Parts: sequence; structure tokens; C-alpha cells
Amino acid sequence: MDLSNSTATQFGLVLCFESINNSCVRYIYPSEIQLMLYLFFSAIALTTVCGNLLVIIAILHFKQLHTPTNYLILSLAVADLLIGGVVMPPSMLRSIQTCWYLGDLFCKIHSSVDIMLCIASLLHISFISIDRYYAVCHPLQYRSKITPPVSFTMISLSWGLAAFVGFAMVFLQLNIMGSEDFYFDNVACNGACIIFQTPAASITSSFLAFGLPAVIAVSIYLKILLVARRQSKSIQSVSKKNSLSVNKSEGKATKTLAIIMGVFFISISPFFFCNLVDPFIDYTISPAVFDVLLWIGYFNSLCNPFVYAFFYRWFRKALRIILLAKIFVVNSSQLDLMGRHE
Repeated sequence: MDLSNSTATQFGLVLCFESINNSCVRYIYPSEIQLMLYLFFSAIALTTVCGNLLVIIAILHFKQLHTPTNYLILSLAVADLLIGGVVMPPSMLRSIQTCWYLGDLFCKIHSSVDIMLCIASLLHISFISIDRYYAVCHPLQYRSKITPPVSFTMISLSWGLAAFVGFAMVFLQLNIMGSEDFYFDNVACNGACIIFQTPAASITSSFLAFGLPAVIAVSIYLKILLVARRQSKSIQSVSKKNSLSVNKSEGKATKTLAIIMGVFFISISPFFFCNLVDPFIDYTISPAVFDVLLWIGYFNSLCNPFVYAFFYRWFRKALRIILLAKIFVVNSSQLDLMGRHE
């Protein structure tokens, strides 16, 4: 609200900073609601950190899991862990207190890291779809095309591009370029930590950060689906048993990662849709709506470990070994997690 401190006080509104000019208006939740929200958001953050930490430990510890696909999954789990451990706690304070009390510099850092991790996750999912394309559509070329160095290059590109876009947008103020006067006169206030975007910035960021990776990933997975169906019909009876075994393993991995991709896009797409249309409807979408959609997007980082646990037998085995502290046993890293049925 574009109100001076004296006007806001006259209307009985509570301000984030009573003694600072141009303070944002604050909404105060009842103490019982605040306590419930703190417990709920803390549980989400803690579960996200613990779940993804287990994925990271499993892939790093067990030699059998040191594959290009799992390196990408490991890096994706690091991004999810950072969302739970670094991004969620300050966002929780902002959501519940409805004001930002951690300073302008930390607001910029927090916003940059938030954007970076979201874009990094999208790029990881796009690269994972490329990995699955070669595994299913060109299995004979897979080991020569998708090697550990190639996987590390994909990971480096994901983090490098995401960091550049996230920090450049916020610290260079590319999001408000051309509308600086409108932003500082009508939007900016002390106690807010939001990413305001002009129509041009909204279109560009939504396309580069969400639209393009989504189109790439979905197109590749559709291609994989068509090829997989064609392959299943052309299996020769001579090598039927072995082909079925290989196809089952690769198909299961592809299905699991496709589910992860689907959950991610379903959880994050409402936020990007609102982010895209808000500048064209005079910024009438409530900050509370954006806050809810942001937490729905965060919730995706909690889901991935449960998807692994449900679909991957190796992760369930690794989880059991880790929780029982058997990873400290000599040569535990050499254990066979796949088994005959994986």
C-alpha cells in the first residue's frame, strides 16, 4: 500500500517499521496461528533437508551408484537440500511475520539464491531427460555419449547458468529496468522482500527459466515414450530375456525420473503462470497468493526423496543401511544394492 506512516497510523494499520518512513504495512496473525505455521514450515524444511541428505549420502557412499545419471540426481538433491536449509527458513519468517527484517542486502542474496536454485533444478531435469533419451533410444551409444565428464559438464552448466541469471537479475536490477520510477514510487517499501518484474522481464524470465526447459524436457520424454513402445514390440525372441531385463531397468529409471519431472512442473507452474500474467493485470495478484504458490513450489524439494524411496529398490536398501549405521562397516561401500530384480 502506498501510504505514509502517519496516514497508515491514522487508519489503524500496523507497520513493519513504525519509526522509518515508507514502511510496509504488516498483517499480524494470531499467536496460535503463528505457532502452527512455524511448526508446519519447520517440519517441511527439516524433512526436505533430511530426505535429500540421505540421497546425497547414499550416492556418495555406495560405489555401485556412481553413474552419470546418479551424479545428476545427486546434484539435484544438493539443490533441493539448499532450498530446505538455506531458502526456506528466511522465507518462513517472511511468510509468518509478513515483513522482512533481515536487511536489504540479505534480501537480495536470498532472492538470488532462490531464483538460482529454481533454475538449477529445471536445468538438471532437462539434462536428466537427455540422459534418459540416450539410455532408452540409443542404448548402444549411451556409455560412450553420457560419460562422467559429460555428466559433470551438465552439472557445471546447470549451476553456472542458474547462478548468473539469479544474481544478475537481482543485483543488476534487470527485473525493474525501464520502470524504476514506478517501482520506487509505488511498490518499494521498507520491510518488503519481493521480486517485482516489468512485463518484458516477466516474459523473458518465464520463458528462459521455465518455458524453454519445460518444452525441452517434455519433448524429449515424449520421444522416449514413442521409442520405448516401438522397442517393446520389436524384441526378438532369441534375446528376449536379456532385452526385457535391460528394458525393464532403463524403463523403470525413466519412469521414475519422468514422475519427478512431472511433480516439479505441476508444483512450480502455478507460480510461473501468476508471475507471467501479474504485470499485464496491473499487479493485482495478492502477495499472499504468491506466497502460497511459492511454498507449493518449495514443497517439490521435499517430494523427490519419497519418489526415490517408492520406486527405487536401491534407495530403500541404502536408506536401511544408512539408518542402521551400517555404512561405518568396513567395505560397506561395495555392497550390492541393485539385486536380481532391479
